[in-house]
Amino acid sequence: MSNSDLDQKAKSILIENDQGGYTVPTKGLYPYQWNWDSVFVALGFATFDQDRAWREIEMLFQGQWRDGMVPHILFRKDDPSYFPGPSVWGTDGGPIPSSGHSQPPVAATVIRELVDADVTGQSLDRAAALFPKLMQWHRWFLAYRDPQDLGVIAVIHPWESGRDNLPDWDDALRAVEIADIGPYERKDTSHVDPAMRPQKADYDRYLSIMAACRAVQWDPAEVARTCPFFVADPGITFIFLRANRDLLSLAERLGRVAEASEIRGWIAKMESGAKTLWNEDLKAHVAFDERSGKLTDGISSAAFLALYAGIRDETTMASLQAHFDRIASKVRFLMPSYDPDHASYEPLRYWRGPIWAMINYMIARGFAEAGDTMRAERLRVDTASLIETGGFAEYFSPETGAGAGGGTFSWTSAIWLSWASPTHAEQAA
Repeated sequence: MSNSDLDQKAKSILIENDQGGYTVPTKGLYPYQWNWDSVFVALGFATFDQDRAWREIEMLFQGQWRDGMVPHILFRKDDPSYFPGPSVWGTDGGPIPSSGHSQPPVAATVIRELVDADVTGQSLDRAAALFPKLMQWHRWFLAYRDPQDLGVIAVIHPWESGRDNLPDWDDALRAVEIADIGPYERKDTSHVDPAMRPQKADYDRYLSIMAACRAVQWDPAEVARTCPFFVADPGITFIFLRANRDLLSLAERLGRVAEASEIRGWIAKMESGAKTLWNEDLKAHVAFDERSGKLTDGISSAAFLALYAGIRDETTMASLQAHFDRIASKVRFLMPSYDPDHASYEPLRYWRGPIWAMINYMIARGFAEAGDTMRAERLRVDTASLIETGGFAEYFSPETGAGAGGGTFSWTSAIWLSWASPTHAEQAA
């Protein structure tokens, strides 16, 4: 298939997955609106319909909770093909039935990109309408996912990280008591090969965490205090730090002086706090279990997001370049979601090894902004090659390039249109 054919196919996938202002990640496997999926999808729509790109994000924020949280799933309809649905979550925090926790906050970054790329003259007004909601959401993260004021963002559930079965969660999950879940039937393994999905032991604990949060009625302060799982995540921490920098840019353009000062304080705290996640033995940022006080022992693709977050000191830069080159010598395509030298690496099981296009996009952007255009371009070329051979899959094998998980995937299509496609690369050059 030619590049122009792939461009058209990617557009068609976004249009076909459009549910009337919001987009499902893929039909069947994920039949609702997912938080960070939608925001990345907006990048794809922006390449051919800027109004539709804004609408995607605006509809996501329709589900914002009264306390400021933007949930990771909005259940705009009850679809029996998905488990766990709204009745299992048992939340009542916002105007739309939803899950009980959030997801990586990429919205401020993408909104800034939409403003930067605007050709209509309308974008700053739309950004201004969303700005107070962004501030509420970011304040929520700081209040309830960093209650100890460490300058890092924790997750209360593996799903909140967006990287569900990452090996970094294994030890913390093993400490979760399996309780109050009853019999259940998963739906994901009827859509996708079970070998590519989290295992049953993972799901038992996922549901046990949900039960513990339901028991305190999803009160955010009580959840932060009592949840059996509370792990500071480099992925969400670095995405949040980057989002704060972009939120600051928006505040300055909008003349929001007080908010800009507040955001600068957040940035300074997080730049210092990131040191909490540094594993000196590995020379990389890793997860930190705040319940046990232990750092994890493996390098995930999120370690490379330090550059995207603006952490570009000499030690971090040199270490990440060395890890990049080492990993590149182990696999055919970059960037695996987990270090192929680690015992827990699995090339086709969701977040234990496979490549995800939107993570490659963020890592590449960090390298490019740090001046390392060679490694940034390697990631773009690899991502394009994966899509050219494996289609618009959910994720890809770093060893063979085979597409895996769900097919006709919205954010893979969006990343192709907005970054990976040679057509886009030529236009951007």
